[in-house]
Amino acid sequence: MEFEHPRLARALGWFSLGLGLTQLAVPRQLSRAIGVGENPLLMRGLGLREIGTGVGLLARPRPVNWLWARVAGDVMDLALLGAAMRQQDTDRQKTLWASLAVAGVTALDAFAAMRLGRSLKEGVEAARRERGIPVEHSLAVNRSPAECYRFWRRFDNLPRFMKHVESIECEGNRSHWVVRAPGGTVEWDAEIVEDRPDDRIRWRSVEGSDVETYGWVRFEPGPQGRGCTVHVCLRYDPPGGALGAFFARLFGENPERQIREDMRHFKQVIETGEIPTTQGQPTGSRGLIGRTLAHGRHLS
Repeated sequence: MEFEHPRLARALGWFSLGLGLTQLAVPRQLSRAIGVGENPLLMRGLGLREIGTGVGLLARPRPVNWLWARVAGDVMDLALLGAAMRQQDTDRQKTLWASLAVAGVTALDAFAAMRLGRSLKEGVEAARRERGIPVEHSLAVNRSPAECYRFWRRFDNLPRFMKHVESIECEGNRSHWVVRAPGGTVEWDAEIVEDRPDDRIRWRSVEGSDVETYGWVRFEPGPQGRGCTVHVCLRYDPPGGALGAFFARLFGENPERQIREDMRHFKQVIETGEIPTTQGQPTGSRGLIGRTLAHGRHLS
């Protein structure tokens, strides 16, 4: 339906032009048609207003402000018609019908302005999300969607498996995040914008945050109702934009790899209650330098 809003605005623009030209061309006849006393100067002034509004509506692809200008003009017309009905020389029946017609047009103008304004806001929000860096991952876990949802819905659980999250403080649908990043920590506030129990959670950072982020997590029943598949989709715009993302990758902070590791840790926490580590054990996986040194000792 979104594509219809600009089309309606253009139709109202042509309507304004037609009405304005009529008011300029035959002001006396139009005054008599709506049952008010003849005032050609006022009628022509209203006609110029309609023509200006019509041109504004037709000249802009998404003319929300001009639609609200039409609403203001409609309110003015209704006030003038109401004042005219108190005059002695007014044909009240004609004026009443004219008032009802203007009231209908006012409702249509207000509807078009609100819907077009809403679609513009959604478009800006979508463009902001598309600007960010996309990160997606899916993982099967041996727990039900309800269990996974309940665990994830308490955002203060997330630092248990998200490596770089230092803390999350929750209050209602809002949360304050503190995250380690190259060169220090980054903080932002987020809000939940969709919450479907046992199904999905969708969130976004609030306006003015250091990091603009948007994402969702979805919990789907596994095959034959066993387990759950967790889908995560995240878009974020880090400080420094694309350049900041490049340096993050340069220092090993690859967001795609990081979300895979975080989700693997989520699977371990939700299934076993802890993340297995090799810390404190006599042997374990070695890094590149460790393997190289061990290989050198073996050769010597």
